[in-house]
Amino acid sequence: MNPNPTATMHPELFLLGCAGQTALAQASPQRLGFKAFNLLRMAQMGLPVPPAFVLGTQFCANAQTRSQAANPELWANALQALEAASAGLRFGHAARPLLLSVRSGAPVSMPGMMETLLNIGLNDATVQGLIRQTGNPRLAWDAYRRLIASFAEVVAGLPAHLFEDELQRLCAGRDERQLDFAELRSLTQRFLQLYRQAAGCDFPQSPQAQLQQAIAAVFASWQSAKASSYRAAHGVADAIGTAVTVQAMVFGNAGARSGAGVGFTRDPLSGAPGLWVDFLFNAQGEDVVSGRRSAQGHEQLQQVLPQVWDELREACARLERQMGEMQDFEFTVQDGRLYLLQTRDGKRSPQAKARIALDLWREGVIDQATARQRCAGLDAEALQISRVIAADGQAVQALAQAQAANSGVVTGRIVMDEAAALAAQAAGQPAVLLRRDAETADSAALALTLGLLTQNGARTSHAAVVARQMGKVCLLACEGMVLDEAAREVRFGDVCLREGDWISLDGNESCVYAGQVQTEWCCPPGLLAELEQLRLDPAPAQSKAEQVLAL
Repeated sequence: MNPNPTATMHPELFLLGCAGQTALAQASPQRLGFKAFNLLRMAQMGLPVPPAFVLGTQFCANAQTRSQAANPELWANALQALEAASAGLRFGHAARPLLLSVRSGAPVSMPGMMETLLNIGLNDATVQGLIRQTGNPRLAWDAYRRLIASFAEVVAGLPAHLFEDELQRLCAGRDERQLDFAELRSLTQRFLQLYRQAAGCDFPQSPQAQLQQAIAAVFASWQSAKASSYRAAHGVADAIGTAVTVQAMVFGNAGARSGAGVGFTRDPLSGAPGLWVDFLFNAQGEDVVSGRRSAQGHEQLQQVLPQVWDELREACARLERQMGEMQDFEFTVQDGRLYLLQTRDGKRSPQAKARIALDLWREGVIDQATARQRCAGLDAEALQISRVIAADGQAVQALAQAQAANSGVVTGRIVMDEAAALAAQAAGQPAVLLRRDAETADSAALALTLGLLTQNGARTSHAAVVARQMGKVCLLACEGMVLDEAAREVRFGDVCLREGDWISLDGNESCVYAGQVQTEWCCPPGLLAELEQLRLDPAPAQSKAEQVLAL
């Protein structure tokens, strides 16, 4: 291997957690995208980050540069550096295969708007090597079937339901994590057949071809309909582009001491201190953020792997102090070992924005001027939230419980897709979007409605993050909810509601109500007084050293 892999590297290629790691002074969020830039910061802090190389945002500029980014000659030395940092594993090696993830990351946060591919490098040969290497056939076949399904959707453009329906047929009501290795092996073979039938060609067995096509597809996702709509809605320039991070895989689906999680360093609804985490044992990160699965809180992780929980709390405390802000992070646990995969400033409610700024100031993480700046415009009107009140002295009976991803109360007509949301808007009717899964593909429909209610999903799924950013009430993983899109109806136990019926979402109490409810507006008690005190308190006098620096 080239002893100095950076010597002949393209100037828009960057190394993380490898020999020759890019210096922070050479990097910027504009060149690496915020995801990779923060990965570099975490690596330099000594936090557990899998090694990676990054194809910078300049490669997203046009068709020619995107084609260049997919050329193996460009990243050959970077891949060698990644192999050297991965305990002797080699990409495409039949006996000791290195598997890779390919992730997007723009200079601004765009949750779930672009694509990610995991387990790149698995094929009929390397899956056997992974079994021998790990002694875990279930992990190997689970990872392989996931790769085929995601590659089919992201690269080949095939409908996700082809593979999801086949999975559900095999599960027959069971949780997919209960499938054994033989069932997963059979499922993988079926996925290969489905891919061949639907794509008109075989699933690519060449790891290098997989990586080339994955890089090209992730760059291309910058121009996807949902990403373009998001940029237009949020005033994000098309020209900034996305970077692509190629990273060594770590496996949350490696067994009972493994899992994947997403969390916030503080409660994004209230701002209360303490980790706010969704976690799934024996799962990969896409299970949590895709919105197609429901996740649990952190209690099981804390009970089963208390050392990992303590490590996560310590890492998050360091991140907050280093970044000077509440963080939204992703992590994987493989066989009891913690890995951090992402951190970014977390989206939050206005009430949480005020609470967090006040607390970070009192904790000495930010100064008073920064706290005042973050609280600018947070007055009584901005901080008020709606809450359900009893009608004629009678308590309101909840139809169902769910997980709340944003607070407040909304009432509207049920709609089940963007066309129905547009019709409700044209008729001047408030609407609430009901979906089976919490997916970012529904962001355009969500923008037309007051809130989102889903049958599946997690509080930290990308769609929930987008809903919170939009200020929409959002309830997910609703207990007992069964949505029938063909019949345009939804059932909650014995109660059946149809599209166009009234429904109410209460993000404060995590409840769903049939019909309309009465509400009132209020502010969190004491918060306005604390903000006023922050504005009135005199700024601390400068020290002599600060006065000299100011001169």
